[in-house]
Amino acid sequence: MKINLRTYFLLIMVTSINFISLAQAKQVHPFGLVYRDAIAENVSGKVNIHPVSYKLNGIDISANIYTPANYDQTKKYPAVVVAHPNGGVKEQVAGLYAQRLAESGYIAIAADASFQGASGGQPRNVDKPAFRIEDIRGMADFITQYAGVDSNHLGLLGICGGGGYALKAAQTDKRFKVVATLSMFNSGVVRRNGFMNSGLSTIQQRLKQATEARALEAAGGEVRYAADTKMTDEEIARLPFDLYREGYEYYGKTHAHPNSTFRYTMSSLLDLMEFDAATNMDLINQPLLMMAGSKADTYYMTDSAFNLATGTKEKELFLIPGATHIQTYYVPEYVSQAMSKLNEFFGKYL
Repeated sequence: MKINLRTYFLLIMVTSINFISLAQAKQVHPFGLVYRDAIAENVSGKVNIHPVSYKLNGIDISANIYTPANYDQTKKYPAVVVAHPNGGVKEQVAGLYAQRLAESGYIAIAADASFQGASGGQPRNVDKPAFRIEDIRGMADFITQYAGVDSNHLGLLGICGGGGYALKAAQTDKRFKVVATLSMFNSGVVRRNGFMNSGLSTIQQRLKQATEARALEAAGGEVRYAADTKMTDEEIARLPFDLYREGYEYYGKTHAHPNSTFRYTMSSLLDLMEFDAATNMDLINQPLLMMAGSKADTYYMTDSAFNLATGTKEKELFLIPGATHIQTYYVPEYVSQAMSKLNEFFGKYL
């Protein structure tokens, strides 16, 4: 499928749209969590949530740590770092899986990426792969120093775009003893080629836009953003991919959060479009679990990366029957299946 530049940006709108205006409803949850059955209060003897902040390369990072029931600081627990999707925040799907991991006995951390969510960094919504990978390392830095964490038993779970960045982090950071992805999204390849290669004809035009945006920033001018345009329900309904249609519903309606926005600085494309999460997959020598919905239109990214992971003898591809990409974020039966497999895999290797 070949499309022009305007249509290309419409197609990626759901993963690039500014959802802030769609999520202005007053937050009533005490921790701002928007997923089903989220912790509303810390109760002794149960899974608890601990909002924390820390510095990473001079930037304030906002994170939530989930501790298991009957958490005892004097004991040792395995821990898991959870990396959120592109444009997502810790209060959405990353928080859901972190909470479920804590219910299984892990200490889990979910943090907003630098320049995004409640974390610091200017200009807002910079989305560069090197920063996202460093965010994962930063979560590892912090959680391995947290009371009760056994630093020798650290796992990594990356969701959507966070899954691609998790693969890159695990290639070199061997503190992660096991790595898992859910609905992995190869951000660089999609930003460069378009989803399912739908943007091949506009690559050079978009690189020119990114270059001009970088020059404008360097000269002290305005910060330009990619796909910072709203879409009507009718336009969303006409999008050809489940990922974008269902993403609009999830991020813009059912699980909207005021800190969640998919716009990103246009200049970020200079870094994104040269990135590929699936390069150097042979460097992963840790046990690897990659999960995806059997009906996910993003599955081709998981399949490609999985087949390139030749450096580990312990790897498993798990398809969640009937699930699309976005449905693995929140549909109870699909979340339960993903968690069952995670518990099995992490329990074996972590």
